[in-house]
Amino acid sequence: MEERSIFHCLSPLDHRYYLANRNLFDQLGSYLSEEASIQYCIKVEIALLKSHVKLSMKERPDLLAALDSVEASVSPSEVYEEEEKTQHNIRALVNVLKRKVPEETAPYVHLGATSVDILDTAQSMRMRDAVRNVILPTLLKVEEELVRLCRNNAELPQVGRTHGQHAVPITFGFAMAEYASRLGKSIIRINRLAGDLRGKIAGAVGSYNSTALLTPDPESFEAEILESLGLSPSETATQMVEPEYLLRLLLEINVAFGILANLADDLRHLQRSEINEVRELFKSDQVGSSTMPQKRNPWNSEHVKSLWKAFAPRVMTFFMDQISEHQRDLSNSASMRFIADYLAGFAAAAARSLKVLKSLHVNAEQMMKNIQASGDLVLAEAAYILLAAAGESEAHEIIKQLTLRCEKEGISLAKAIHENSAVNELVSRSLKAVGLPEAELFFSRQEQYRGVAVKKAREIADRYESIQDLLKEDK
Repeated sequence: MEERSIFHCLSPLDHRYYLANRNLFDQLGSYLSEEASIQYCIKVEIALLKSHVKLSMKERPDLLAALDSVEASVSPSEVYEEEEKTQHNIRALVNVLKRKVPEETAPYVHLGATSVDILDTAQSMRMRDAVRNVILPTLLKVEEELVRLCRNNAELPQVGRTHGQHAVPITFGFAMAEYASRLGKSIIRINRLAGDLRGKIAGAVGSYNSTALLTPDPESFEAEILESLGLSPSETATQMVEPEYLLRLLLEINVAFGILANLADDLRHLQRSEINEVRELFKSDQVGSSTMPQKRNPWNSEHVKSLWKAFAPRVMTFFMDQISEHQRDLSNSASMRFIADYLAGFAAAAARSLKVLKSLHVNAEQMMKNIQASGDLVLAEAAYILLAAAGESEAHEIIKQLTLRCEKEGISLAKAIHENSAVNELVSRSLKAVGLPEAELFFSRQEQYRGVAVKKAREIADRYESIQDLLKEDK
């Protein structure tokens, strides 16, 4: 076949992102490429043919053995050349296979099947194998890095942020625990859904009309073929496998895509000059700006979010492919081909997320400075809770007024409380009741007001460090 420069390809997946993810994309090519599509269709056709041989030509192990070598003998170019004549992809494949298989088995090639029996079954196998052999291993590495950051930074103080404003303190490990938990649950669900993809050998409208002419038990015939391919039959089918099996898998992958994008966005903002709490690896020969030599842009995190923006909206097409008129129309034949692009884009985003996390520099000193930047005002919630616990019904308003005074006069919250004897007495009483230090010391150590952030970070790290065990339990 004619060689073509990758830089002459139209899709950036085939040049820019291929070069950035060469090994990953080569692995995906074994399942998602056009060559793989043809090879998987051959697997289904051969499984069907073997069942016919067992049914009609008992005790012919020689024929079964001969069929094992057929797949490797068919090239995509042969099938495409035949399709130029037939204008039908599966019939083209059938014609090629008939020339390759032992002559006495040729009449049984594709017998009893319709095109979508082959296409949908092959697609379920391809999606299952691509997800479990390439995509999930990449996601598991991302999860591993999140667990590491979670555990190693379980006690590292960090200011919490809501609406872009400083909130009460947390720890950086607790912040990473959120993503370890969210992605971990999504990984488990992706694995389960990939294992529940279905196939069918049920004929033109899914009611086994054709195979019922060949065997008294066409459903068992179908089940035997699919079992050899590692699939179960669709519970009910038209010409197509029920679309929801694949749809649910793609939707959960889109959920994981959103989690990676959310993580990337958080890490991008934490790299802002005025925040500076984490930093992506920046190599000595790397360039951040074509004109500003000092720039260290968070481009990898931005890249992940950008890929999500490009591919996540394709979920609408997944939903539209759920619908086919009556027993089948062709309105999904083109659109479903782009699932391969979507999975490649998602895999690239996962790989880039892994790159960011593995080399992430955590600036512990700056995290502490950022907590201290707001002074003890980040403990206004604690003051309100302590005051209310002592029986003051207007605690929130009282503390709010004290914070306004702090901002106006430039004094600490501890000083404002100390100068209000009634408030000071009640807050001190509550601190003593729960075994905390006196107000002056309590309000000077705002990073210690972190609830169970450390405990939660460690619990999440422990739980998802063993995610492989969770995957086994979920089967």
